Amino acid sequence: MRALAAQPSLVERACEAIISEIVGGGLATGSRLIQDDLARALGVSRQPVQQALLILRTQGFVRDARGRGLVVAPLEASEVRDLYQLRGAMEALAAGLAARRGEAWLKREGGALIAEGRAALSRGSRVEQIAADIAFHQLLARASGNAMLEGALAPHWAKFRRIMAEVLREGEQRSRRIWDEHAAILEAVVAGDDARAESIVRNHLAKASHLLVLRIDERTEESSTPANDEIVPAMA
Repeated sequence: MRALAAQPSLVERACEAIISEIVGGGLATGSRLIQDDLARALGVSRQPVQQALLILRTQGFVRDARGRGLVVAPLEASEVRDLYQLRGAMEALAAGLAARRGEAWLKREGGALIAEGRAALSRGSRVEQIAADIAFHQLLARASGNAMLEGALAPHWAKFRRIMAEVLREGEQRSRRIWDEHAAILEAVVAGDDARAESIVRNHLAKASHLLVLRIDERTEESSTPANDEIVPAMA
């Protein structure tokens, strides 16, 4: 048997590059995705870009444009709500299990990730905050001892990178509260307080979901409200 290549394929790298641009705001919602331009920017042929876009369409990052081609898809309130509900259930379970297992290394590794996230916030780096945030939640899933939880959450992290970027646009104060909540989750888990750990995780994710769904609904309402025609007073 031939050994499998360890490095990501061109298609995987193209997917990652396009997702990173969407998360970072370089490709805004509604941006038209032209394969030749993307291939030129990435230094690859059109084929891996074409395959990457097909994958991203399946994942909901892009959608068919009117006429032809693809555009960056908007975040849908229903999808955000559904994903957060799924995460809330699974991550509350992970936190509770981790608290009951009492892994000694969790305090050290979790504390290091919280410090990384706060340092990224002070530098104003959303990308680094998102990376530390995801790593923290992945750490809880690993500490739970339930490999099925890790596997069930894995396919959704790419979408949550984009969702987290939107949440972090609430401003520095909101970002600071997020890391304070992470610290509270870690404290409860390390203390072995499974009920408190589960409760904090659910509230932590519910807050993020509520704020983002509210903002998406407001944007949808604004975009669907026609501009008022100017009323010209009748001449006497």
